[in-house]
Amino acid sequence: VEMSEKSFRTGGQNRYLHLLIGVVALDVGVTLDYAKQEYYKRLVNADIYCMEREDRFVGKVNVLRSSADLTKEEMAMSIDRFKRWGHENGIYMPNPEDEALLRDIEIEMARNRQYL
Repeated sequence: VEMSEKSFRTGGQNRYLHLLIGVVALDVGVTLDYAKQEYYKRLVNADIYCMEREDRFVGKVNVLRSSADLTKEEMAMSIDRFKRWGHENGIYMPNPEDEALLRDIEIEMARNRQYL
């Protein structure tokens, strides 16, 4: 039996991902939840997030894994893919070092909270 500690995603990664999802939601005109589930999880990172489970009453069901269960490495890879997808689709995704732009995105998300 091999025991190793799993290194889960960081708070910084989570905050950054939330802002990237917000960028997409604002650009496309969908809710945060829709952008997260349909674009980030199902479209771009299906191999990480989409799972099949057996339900005792209905049989096999497709479920989405929570990002809270991801390792730092999985989270980094999923964010890189999402940024690449955004770039390929004409959506500018700022880098984590672009603090001023990230603050602007937070402000814009707050302004549009009722739509997101």
